[in-house]
Amino acid sequence: MNLVESLRTHRLLAIVRGKDPAAALRTVRTLAEEGIAAVEVSLTTTDALTVISRARTELGPDALVGAGTVRSAADAARAVDAGASYLVTPALVDGLRPYGVPVLMGALTPTEIEAALTRGADAIKLFPASLGGPGYLRALRDPFPEVAFVPVGGVDARAARDYLDRGAVAVGVGSPLVGDAADGGDLGRLRARAAEFREVAAGESP
Repeated sequence: MNLVESLRTHRLLAIVRGKDPAAALRTVRTLAEEGIAAVEVSLTTTDALTVISRARTELGPDALVGAGTVRSAADAARAVDAGASYLVTPALVDGLRPYGVPVLMGALTPTEIEAALTRGADAIKLFPASLGGPGYLRALRDPFPEVAFVPVGGVDARAARDYLDRGAVAVGVGSPLVGDAADGGDLGRLRARAAEFREVAAGESP
């Protein structure tokens, strides 16, 4: 299953960032065990490339472990070399097509969305989604009905349901899902939050 297919099917992208590489790896592993199919490791995570590499080794070649906060082609090259199966950017980034992996490109305005599609984006990371909220996404769906939108930024369980109801193919969730797990926090609580977000993605109320 490729990235966009996974997003359409599972409707959830977990975003991991933290200061403890071992804890970040445990977090990725736990999310995978809890049925979160797509996990993004932000390049702001300490030793992020090692976390990505080890996660891909542990979870297998088909695991959807991507690199986030990709801000340049150089970032992309390092991430793909480490084993990232897709790239996520916070904004418009040139030069990512040659790396041959799916790109979830950050954009907010209609002009930025068009620019991201021109750059080869497979899906649009609507960021920061909290700036416009679910109503803004609904307005964007009219001129961009074919675009796969993934709102990111300030997405808790209730907001996730609203975005999905208004046409998002999936939601990207960081701290409301991951909490402090990537800094060494309680994995039991992470599992509970993962179950809550899986229920929301499946159409159940938060």
